[in-house]
Amino acid sequence: MAKNKYNARKVVVDGITFDSKVEAQYYLYLKELKEKGKVLDFQLQPQHLLQEEYINTEGKKIRPIYYIADFLVTYKDGTQEVIDIKGKPTPKAKLKKKLFEYKYKIPLLWIVYVAKRGGWLLYEENERLKREEKKAKKVDKEELDS
Repeated sequence: MAKNKYNARKVVVDGITFDSKVEAQYYLYLKELKEKGKVLDFQLQPQHLLQEEYINTEGKKIRPIYYIADFLVTYKDGTQEVIDIKGKPTPKAKLKKKLFEYKYKIPLLWIVYVAKRGGWLLYEENERLKREEKKAKKVDKEELDS
């Protein structure tokens, strides 16, 4: 299968093409949560309009801007989360997240899979844990050197 712009290979599961193996794994995880009754429902590739189409000052038509997430999850209590599987967010993704959260007022979660940390984690939590590990290694090295 072809690789996408992030060097991830597309994967087909249940007749659905996912952008990466990790995204397909999260789909299977959500399917399992739904079967267990922990998730009411979920959608794939939900589109959220961030900015409407408009005509600029030069008379040129400017296309609308959408945030297309990986999943929209609805829980039994009616709450929703928009989820994207992320390796490393781009500056464009960071900007779109800010615009999304401002406009829609629902959580947009970036999720990563880290086996050594037990599975699915929020991207930000994983980054915090990596910083702590790096800091601890630096302290250990300094103690060994002294």
